[in-house]
Amino acid sequence: MAKERFDGWVSQQVVVDGVRVHVRRTETHGDGVPIVHVHGFGISGRYLMPTAQLLAARSAQYVPDLPGYGRSGDPSAPLAIPELAHALIGTVDRLGLDRAVLLGNSMGCPISLEAVLTAPDRFERIVLVAPAGGIQNQPFRRGAGQLALDGVRERPAMAKVAVPDYLRFGPLNALKLFQQLVAFPSLEKLLACPIPLLAVLGDRDPLMPGRARVEEVASKIADHSTVVVIEGAAHALNFSHPGELAHVVGQWLDGEEITDDPDQPGLAKVLPIPRG
Repeated sequence: MAKERFDGWVSQQVVVDGVRVHVRRTETHGDGVPIVHVHGFGISGRYLMPTAQLLAARSAQYVPDLPGYGRSGDPSAPLAIPELAHALIGTVDRLGLDRAVLLGNSMGCPISLEAVLTAPDRFERIVLVAPAGGIQNQPFRRGAGQLALDGVRERPAMAKVAVPDYLRFGPLNALKLFQQLVAFPSLEKLLACPIPLLAVLGDRDPLMPGRARVEEVASKIADHSTVVVIEGAAHALNFSHPGELAHVVGQWLDGEEITDDPDQPGLAKVLPIPRG
């Protein structure tokens, strides 16, 4: 695998349940609550780096490759979503983080939700970027079609990052994991989330439902939730729209009114959520 280098970042290795986990982390950072970025389906954390780099000035940033992905070691068998959540909690423990914000993308969202529900005292807030899994991606054939359509909507540069990771993970492992992702009760986990939650969605993401369904689901989430839509973005916002995403996340973490950054691609809008 080609050598990685990101200015101002270092690589750290921790061991979770006997498996080596590779973590990218900032050398210098602000004094805010650390943010742990959680990657998606079949891919390493490398594609999350554009957003993580922009957030580095506010707090320590950690971008792990979960066991079986990227530069991390392989478990005896590919881990299911609950097992990946367990590995995520173990990684946070080994890094010595008492509290953290989780920022997940795609399958990283159900992994993050599972981690929060398992250890809610360890996580201060959660950001779900283009959450995947569950009823919206069922049946399997529909979900596979959505995934294929997203492939042509992403920036071409995404393929240079994603393809080597997918080949490393393996097509058979990817098929089995995607079946698990589609069947995972993501909605139930979302509705049970006990900590402040920000969901950031792309309006060109084929894995997401239409606005009416988003509003319906959002109305059932606890009052400590916020939903933002970035117009012009597809599924991998962390890679395609890092400036707008980092801007929105920063404002939300600071308790500020969320507004669009006119200097960044994409148009961010807070989705009004009908309550009650």
